[in-house]
Amino acid sequence: MLLFLKKSLIGLGMAGATLSVWAGGMESLEAFVKNVKSGRAEFTQTVTAPTREGEPARAKVSTGTFAFQRPGQFKFDYQKPFAQTIVADGKNLWLYDVDLNQVTQRAQAQALGSTPAALIAAAPDLRALQADFTLESAPERDGLQWVKATPKTKDGQLQGIQVGFQGDALAALEIQDSFGQRSVLKFSKVEVNPALPAGTFVFKAPAGADVLKP
Repeated sequence: MLLFLKKSLIGLGMAGATLSVWAGGMESLEAFVKNVKSGRAEFTQTVTAPTREGEPARAKVSTGTFAFQRPGQFKFDYQKPFAQTIVADGKNLWLYDVDLNQVTQRAQAQALGSTPAALIAAAPDLRALQADFTLESAPERDGLQWVKATPKTKDGQLQGIQVGFQGDALAALEIQDSFGQRSVLKFSKVEVNPALPAGTFVFKAPAGADVLKP
């Protein structure tokens, strides 16, 4: 599960348009980036592998918590079925696999960019998102306003991203990769602009953990 999130969230034009003519999802994205400087929520992630002939779709479900503080700090804390953590502290990106007792450390500037993490937490403003994504409103569904974000770089594994909003609040994230794998994150108990505790985005490798720096 974490492997797919690594690929999809962290690593893998509307030039001349004005905000006043954007509608639906784009208005929600504009409000989210402008007004929501921090957030906290619970999430459920469902990863569906490509179907094989004669076989049903295979899905894996994970749950955990998510927090972010703009610009450039976020934390995904997976709790079930396996404990795993992804932390961006503004300088480094840390991935901790509890079962393996293994930490992967990467320079954050090299790890983000045209990724879902940049869309929902890392980018300081809409202009920064426009540099990495082609953005457009998508049809409303499930009671949410949607934005379709297509990475401008073609060398990654991401095929497309859709972000769903309920007002200014982040509600859902859908990620499709070039191999046909689909990941859907649904957020609940969303808190907008909470005062996050000091140390929320501080990560220290546990004693004895192997630290890899690819």
